[in-house]
Amino acid sequence: MSVQDTTTIDGGAAGVTGVVLSDPAAAKVKGLLDQEGRDDLRLRIAVQPGGCSGLRYQLFFDERFLDGDQTYEFGGVEVIVDRMSGPYLGGATIDFVDSIEKQGFTIDNPNAGSSCACGDSFS
Repeated sequence: MSVQDTTTIDGGAAGVTGVVLSDPAAAKVKGLLDQEGRDDLRLRIAVQPGGCSGLRYQLFFDERFLDGDQTYEFGGVEVIVDRMSGPYLGGATIDFVDSIEKQGFTIDNPNAGSSCACGDSFS
């Protein structure tokens, strides 16, 4: 684990090369982090094999930095994407929805050719 290869990109300038965390999603993550009471955690967004469409998203809090991690900052929330997940998440927008129909994080990913009905996996 090394911070040496970590790339920092301003959230507003990330464009299609990085991931974007919407304002509502950043506010929700910040609230969850405040509940944890730890200032060493950041949101890690990853793509892992699995799910009904072949790949699935993972969002979790992490205190580690790995070689090749890309870091972004949105509304006081630090977001990390690992080297292998970066190409799958370029241009993806993470949002938080709180409505009668649905509550939770959503991912709009222009790299996904198809996704399952539940929205948790893609190919």
